[in-house]
Amino acid sequence: MSPTHALSTVESIARSAGELILKHYGKVERLTKTHGTTDNEAVTLVDRASQSLIVGKLREAFPGDGIIGEEDELGAGITFDVSNTRGRVWVIDPIDGTNNFIAGLGAFCVSIGLLEAGMPTLGVVFNITRGTMISAARGVGAFIDGKPIRAAETPLSSRSLLMLTGTLYDDDGRLPGWAIKIFSQYNWKPRILGSAALEGALAGAGIAHAAIQTRCKLWDVTAAAAVVIEAGGVVSYLDGRPIFPFDLTDYAGGRVPFLMGGREAHATLLKLIRENP
Repeated sequence: MSPTHALSTVESIARSAGELILKHYGKVERLTKTHGTTDNEAVTLVDRASQSLIVGKLREAFPGDGIIGEEDELGAGITFDVSNTRGRVWVIDPIDGTNNFIAGLGAFCVSIGLLEAGMPTLGVVFNITRGTMISAARGVGAFIDGKPIRAAETPLSSRSLLMLTGTLYDDDGRLPGWAIKIFSQYNWKPRILGSAALEGALAGAGIAHAAIQTRCKLWDVTAAAAVVIEAGGVVSYLDGRPIFPFDLTDYAGGRVPFLMGGREAHATLLKLIRENP
């Protein structure tokens, strides 16, 4: 299957999942994940139904590919169905922004990314309530609703939106110096949506200059990273090390914090983070 056809296929899958999710919007019960988390992460039966739909359609369209998903059918672990960690692996977040979904706040998405030899080569982030599709495939381009997009190429300024993680404190319960710096200046416009994949994709679309996340997982990062990279932006850990190629060996849901966005914004924020731990 050509990259263009693959992108169209995955966009269609994301829309189908979005339709399922919308049928249950405002009608769900909050459950708590049981797979080794200490964060009381929210989940719903709709998350699991969405992932089941996505996985079924991916297996039909791309037989033999590996699959990693945030959920499993019982809530007892993640899905890790990967025979070749250096091969083609789909990374799925069936609802990114579950707390928003439960509360009735319309900032949540379906996120489907593809890793090939550990590199993000295709990504689809579907903003469900707005019906907006942000997507990209390597060599094909990056798009929002079919229109080409580019990551911001200008420096951070008073017009710049900066997407931030909703959990800013570190493991010691301390607010990092860089977060204090961002909120103590009046120039940039920090925003917190509560959906890491959506926030990262907005940086790829040039709507935001950059996105910073501290506690997200691989399924929050992969699709957005594919968009940002294809849109000409930069993706890294908060210390500047490259996230990709990602070694999937023994991945069990560990954190993958990220800084992604336009090149100038990424460089400025990386310097700020390094100088203000």
